[in-house]
Amino acid sequence: MTDPREPHFVAQERARQSAFFKAHLPGEGGFEGSAYRLAPSNRLSNLNPGIRDIAARYFSDNAIAWHQHAAHGLSSQVCCLNFLMPLATRPELLARLVQQAIGGELPEMLEVEKGPDGEPWFVGFEWIGRKDYLNEWPRTGSPKRGANVTSADAVVRFRQAQAGRVETLLIEWKYTESYGAPPEPKREAERLRRYQNIAFAPFGPLRSNADLKLPDLFWEPFYQLFRQQMLASRMEAVQEDGAERARVLHIAPAANRRLTRVTSPAMRPLGDNAFKSTARC
Repeated sequence: MTDPREPHFVAQERARQSAFFKAHLPGEGGFEGSAYRLAPSNRLSNLNPGIRDIAARYFSDNAIAWHQHAAHGLSSQVCCLNFLMPLATRPELLARLVQQAIGGELPEMLEVEKGPDGEPWFVGFEWIGRKDYLNEWPRTGSPKRGANVTSADAVVRFRQAQAGRVETLLIEWKYTESYGAPPEPKREAERLRRYQNIAFAPFGPLRSNADLKLPDLFWEPFYQLFRQQMLASRMEAVQEDGAERARVLHIAPAANRRLTRVTSPAMRPLGDNAFKSTARC
C-alpha cells in the first residue's frame, strides 16, 4: 500500500517537468494552463534535441502514429524515445543496457530495420510484428504502427553468445500511468472474437489452469500486457526475423506504485502487485 505521507508520484513528476520546461524551453510550456505541457504543434520540443529531426523522419517514413499527448511532459512514448532512440545506432551501449535488464552474457545486437538515412537501426519503435498475429489489422489497407493495433513501445533483437540463438525483446515503457476503470462492456464481444483462440495454452502464452476467463484480463494494465505476451508468443512460434525466442520487458519507475495496483477482481487472489501477479498467470 502506498504510504499516504509520500508525495503523489504524478504531482512530483509534473513539478519536475514544469521546472525542466521553464529552464530549457522558456516560453513553450503552459499549454492550456499547465506548465508541464507544450502546444501539440511543439511536440518535437519534448524530445532530446539530438533526436528531434531523426525522430520526425523515422515516424514519417514508417507511418508511425504519435500518441495524442506526445507534447505532454509526462508522455511515456516520448520518455521511451528520449532514452532509447539515441542508442538505435550505438549497438555497443545498447548491448550493455540489454544485459543489465535481462542478465546473462553481453549480447550481440542485431539490426531491426533501416533508419531514415539508410543506416542499420538496432532499436525499432511502436512495433506491431510482421503479420496480423492477433486478428487486429484492418481488412483493407495497412495497419498503423502505434494506433489501433497491439504494439510495443520498442523492440530489439540480439544473439546470446552462449546459447547462439537469436532473440527478440518487446519493450513496454511506462511513466506516470495508473489504471482502475472497469472495461467497457460494448468492447467485450470484439475482444473475445479476436483473442479467445490465441490467449490460453497450448495456443497462447497464458496458463489454461489459472481459473481465469478471458474477460478477467480485459482490465488494464492486464489487457495490454497479455496482448503483448500474445504478440511475443506468435512471433516466437513463426520465428519472426529468425528469432527462436521472443519475450516482453516491462520498464516503469519504481516510485509509481499506483501502476502496480491489481485492478481485475479475478486477479486479486493471485497477489497485490499487478506485474508479479501476471508473471504467475
